[in-house]
Amino acid sequence: MTASTDPAQRAAELREEIRSHNYGYYVLGEPSIPDADWDDLMRELKAIEAANPSLVTLDSPTQRVGAEVETTFAPVTHLQRMFSLDNVESEDELRAWESRLVRALGEPPSAYMCELKIDGLAISVTYENGVMVRGATRGDGITGEDVTANVRTIRSVPLRLRGEAPTVLEVRGEIYLPVAEFEALNRRQEELGLKPYVNPRNTAAGSVRQKDPTKTASRNLRVWFYQLGYVAGGPQFATHSDTMAWLVDLGFPINPENRIVATIDDVVAYVDNATQHRHDHEYETDGIVIKVDDLAMQDKAGFTAKSPRWATAYKLPPEEKSTVLKAIEINVGRTGAVTPYAVLEPVFVGGVTVEHATLHNEGEVHRKDVRPGDTVIVRRAGDVIPEVVGPILARRPADLPQWNMPDRCPFCNNPIVLTDGQAKARCTGGFACPSRIREYLFHFASRGAMDIEGLGFKTVDTLLNKGIIKDPSDIFVLDRDRLLELDGWGEISVDNLLTAIERAKDAGVGRLLTGLGVPLIGGTVARTLAREFRSLPKLMAATEEELGAIDGVGPEIVASWIGWASDPDNIHLVERLAAAGVRLVDPDPVPPTSDHLTGKVFVITGTLDGLTRPEAKAAIESRGGKVTGSVSGRTDYLVAGAAAGSKLAKAEQLGVRVLDEAAFSTLLAGE
Repeated sequence: MTASTDPAQRAAELREEIRSHNYGYYVLGEPSIPDADWDDLMRELKAIEAANPSLVTLDSPTQRVGAEVETTFAPVTHLQRMFSLDNVESEDELRAWESRLVRALGEPPSAYMCELKIDGLAISVTYENGVMVRGATRGDGITGEDVTANVRTIRSVPLRLRGEAPTVLEVRGEIYLPVAEFEALNRRQEELGLKPYVNPRNTAAGSVRQKDPTKTASRNLRVWFYQLGYVAGGPQFATHSDTMAWLVDLGFPINPENRIVATIDDVVAYVDNATQHRHDHEYETDGIVIKVDDLAMQDKAGFTAKSPRWATAYKLPPEEKSTVLKAIEINVGRTGAVTPYAVLEPVFVGGVTVEHATLHNEGEVHRKDVRPGDTVIVRRAGDVIPEVVGPILARRPADLPQWNMPDRCPFCNNPIVLTDGQAKARCTGGFACPSRIREYLFHFASRGAMDIEGLGFKTVDTLLNKGIIKDPSDIFVLDRDRLLELDGWGEISVDNLLTAIERAKDAGVGRLLTGLGVPLIGGTVARTLAREFRSLPKLMAATEEELGAIDGVGPEIVASWIGWASDPDNIHLVERLAAAGVRLVDPDPVPPTSDHLTGKVFVITGTLDGLTRPEAKAAIESRGGKVTGSVSGRTDYLVAGAAAGSKLAKAEQLGVRVLDEAAFSTLLAGE
């Protein structure tokens, strides 16, 4: 076919040709032209677009790396929750999972889909009318981080879908760094005299969270897509394998090692083969995902609070190495629990250099009979958490003494006690123990709790050592001038931290509960309690009967909360938090007032004088509107308060209507 001489038509031809070649390379695994020819096509397209800027489209292959660099990753609510998977670690556990599944279904599944579990970073990518509009990390499964600019740089992620695309499509995948790319990256690091990266998985995750998308682009990341998340305006499917075939047709790369099998015996055979060949791929794997293929059966099996019952992950056996156990030391955690850990001669195992490993508790140390001076076997349990398996007794020096838990805490010199009926020893120093308060404050400020950006472990340590903070309430009354006196702290870093702290005052009861670190009350239970009571004072006054009546709140959780809420120190802490301006009561759900904002998409940024963000969000939703975390082409309104920042600039660039607080109030009133 003769190439067109019209710039617009030629640009369209080049885009389509490049997309076709990308589909062959990334999806079908069949390169259709040499790399040099592909480069020539890209150069020609770039030249046309440079000479004719009006011809540049959002989905053009030249637009993978944008000019704008975001300084923060905005929260994104997934269109459908991204559940985690329960794990099995043996054939017996796998067959036990199937037995539970058969009981739930009333019959064996008609087929299973077996997929390699890629060791990378889970990602959700959203398309509207066939064009990629958003990429988000998994986060807590409900809310992730907007990493759109970085995901766009990954060449195996289609920017425009092939064929007839649905109105809205959210698809899940795993971003990974090929082993060869990881090794090449480390060779470059060593040539520059820089520290090498530890493993492909962490490097991939860090690459996706780069502030500069050009750095992400330089890492040559890849992706395999494994699940249809949400679809509007698309076809109906009977099986998971049907959805995967459809995604391939749309242009998504699906792992060619996926297999449909008929029985659990076939699943076991797939697992055995994958275990034997785990190092034969260009990517690292850490397990096999087994899914019921029939979608109606998936619906019937349903979900637990965290995981689908119709799927599980078979964890591959971890790699093991031997090294010397130099010492056993202890750490005091945020609840006062004392945990021994091993100090090891550094050993490379499971893709990382391990110097420390957990030993869980004193009973576990004695059960394994590991002693300082032993040569021990170390593995990365699940290829993630370093663990001491046990000693090599044949190499034990003579008269090596047994290790016992110290009587007193090395951090605060208070007694260490073993509570009746519990395996965990505890420091009795309370928050006077510097180790416990450090861990507690770090947890309180963490992303899963109050999400105070800039208040990481190093900063917490500095503020504690200087005597500036002693408990969570002190965080919210930090003095700007005092912070500026600290070495290495400038006005920008101090103001950024204080802004994050001010924002955290309005984080809500669920996050505050999570941050308070009550034993047995993690994020899921905290959100449940917050929805039920909407008020921390009311929750603290709740009776055992009121708490026990809540679905998902068992007797142990009730006892833990009653004990925590009746402790005078905790009561005073809550009072101090309130005095520091932390909101202890969530706004009541706003009853529907009208539907005149139905179908309208809003983004809220900056500080509003008359409303908190949760109140503004509730007001929009009560009128039929929807609130998202990032500005895109489908955003109808940006509500901009004081210090609106980069979202305002992006809205103006995209032509999104911007409302100040007065205009927002008028819109809410339907005027």
